[in-house]
Amino acid sequence: MTTFSLREFRKPQDYAAVADVLNASNPSWPLTPELLQTWDESRDLALFYTEVLAEQDGRVVAAGGIGHDDFAFEDWRYFGQMGVHPDYRGQGIGTALHDELLRRVRERGAREVRTMSSDEATDAPGRAFLEKRGYVAAWERYESRLNTADVDLARFDDLMASVAQDGIELRSLNDLQDEPQRNRWLHELDWELFQDVPMGMTLTKRPLDAWVKQELEDPTLAAGLSFVAVRPGRHDPLTGPYVGYSTLGRNPSGFYYIGMTGVKRGDRGKGIAKALKVAAMRGLDAAGGGEIRTFNDPPNVAMIGMNEQLGFKRTSTRYRYELKLEDTP
Repeated sequence: MTTFSLREFRKPQDYAAVADVLNASNPSWPLTPELLQTWDESRDLALFYTEVLAEQDGRVVAAGGIGHDDFAFEDWRYFGQMGVHPDYRGQGIGTALHDELLRRVRERGAREVRTMSSDEATDAPGRAFLEKRGYVAAWERYESRLNTADVDLARFDDLMASVAQDGIELRSLNDLQDEPQRNRWLHELDWELFQDVPMGMTLTKRPLDAWVKQELEDPTLAAGLSFVAVRPGRHDPLTGPYVGYSTLGRNPSGFYYIGMTGVKRGDRGKGIAKALKVAAMRGLDAAGGGEIRTFNDPPNVAMIGMNEQLGFKRTSTRYRYELKLEDTP
């Protein structure tokens, strides 16, 4: 059997090799070396994060990272991801990589590790790997997709007119880029809206600077297709005139995905959230059209129903796996 070795991630020279490994192990959501580096550099440096690579015959064949989850922070909880190139599986590489990552967080007093997988065929080996080691699927998220070419966008004319008549202006992030309070208002709006997203965990408010880097400065963000619902004349001390927003990101392979959609409680039930998504769909259609993907948690019945009305069709399920370390040797 050919031997392999574990080593540290050398930056920036390893980004291309790591991207190749991750793309081979997760072809549904490809990425680039440039994206890996940008996401790496946007991490909150106050939180712990460590990475390990596996190398065989001078080639990077597996990569993994684990650290604090700034989305749901607890000092004892960690979130990890890893991938082994399909051509190099079955040699113990994944086991060695996983054990090393786990060793590093155990030394820090970790009590729980979380990761993600899906029911897609390419993830079947990964699910089996996790379940063999005691990970339990603790939460589900549904993925749905649509192509703007398959949707009659004119049927939403009455909806858009109703929202406008209510005094709501739908403005893209590009339209609002000269607003000096835009980032602060959006940061507060995002935090307020996420309190009502049923994700099965307690969320953590990220610092403004980290949130801006990770959300508004993410190179995948399609700012011209991400819309904010503005109610002129409203002066909320935290969110100003912003009452809702929806973001659209663009994967390097060409498809788009919805990052967040929400509306403040006092303005719900008026079709604003749906109008935000329709605005993005119409903008994308005008630019040539394409596929949009979105994720929803099962308890979020209202949003699931809205997406079905828009034309989204469920394609797969993603699982949040959890490992309680006190239950493992």
